[in-house]
Amino acid sequence: MYDMFRVLLTCIAAALFTLFLTPVIKKLAVRVKAVDNPNERRINKRPVPTLGGLAIFTSFFFSIFFLLPIPNEEIWPVFAASLVVILTGIIDDIKELTPKWKTVGVVIASLIIYYSSGIKLDMLNLPYLDPIYFGGFSLPLTIFWILAITNAVNLIDGLDGLATGVSIIALLTMGTIGYFFLTVDSIVVPIMIFVLVGSLAGFMPYNFFPASIFLGDTGALFIGFMISILSLQGLKNATLITFIIPIVILGIPITDTLYAIIRRKMNKQPIATADKLHIHHRLMSFGLTHRQTVLAIYCLAAIFSVIALLYPISTFWGSLLLTIGLLLGLELFVEIIGLTGPDRQPLLKRLKIFAKKLNRKR
Repeated sequence: MYDMFRVLLTCIAAALFTLFLTPVIKKLAVRVKAVDNPNERRINKRPVPTLGGLAIFTSFFFSIFFLLPIPNEEIWPVFAASLVVILTGIIDDIKELTPKWKTVGVVIASLIIYYSSGIKLDMLNLPYLDPIYFGGFSLPLTIFWILAITNAVNLIDGLDGLATGVSIIALLTMGTIGYFFLTVDSIVVPIMIFVLVGSLAGFMPYNFFPASIFLGDTGALFIGFMISILSLQGLKNATLITFIIPIVILGIPITDTLYAIIRRKMNKQPIATADKLHIHHRLMSFGLTHRQTVLAIYCLAAIFSVIALLYPISTFWGSLLLTIGLLLGLELFVEIIGLTGPDRQPLLKRLKIFAKKLNRKR
């Protein structure tokens, strides 16, 4: 059993480490020319150093290795895999890798996790049915899970403090659910989550609008990768509900990624094509300022988190109603802000037709 006071002090220490280390990383980024220069796709109007994720990575693992007695067999595979992700991000921030090579880096890290730590998707328990064992599909499903969440967090990193703040909200929710609703054997997972939150919190003063340093792919890939594997650790004997919870917690980045894929497929564009139709772009098109847009998305992320917290205390049928309501509300939101395009509003059009029919009957 862990001393939670010691865990709290470690989280505070992690925040302070990041706070003092980030200015050093900022100078390093400028020296190695890891700088995000303005262009037609960027929202920043001036050059901003990247590599911010290096401060978070260093602070997190320093705190884990030296301040907490976490067993080596649990942390070394995570460290080795994360190191591959961090190196991939550093190279990308300096040289700008193609999406293919970034994917290769994350896949290599996923293989390290799969074969050396036992963090994988093995089975799924369904209510009223026999468990589904993934067998030979376990490896591709695990890699897909890690790639999907890692890229989702990377994709939402488009405004100052956006990915950092959304990740803090998501991780706090994951940690709370893990601490109160998972077994004692899994206590290491929420502890690691809270230490990561501390590391991110120390970076926030530099990253919130107006940012003096960006996460860069170094940070976005690392945070997404950590969220993906920490959520996987809670899915070793997944039920339908425990499988859904991390998806709901990460509702904002997953929604943005999913609809970006749908949008590009509809427009017959390659999936990797960049555009300015992401959630933050669409909200800003309604007249919200940079800061207001970030705060609005924080609120949306918090709504997803509150819904996720209801799942562990709901019955199966209650969870089903929650999911249906969430999907309907999400689709309405997506259509209202025009995430797939202003002319693609099937649910809104049906609701308007239904409303007209009601008015005629009156």
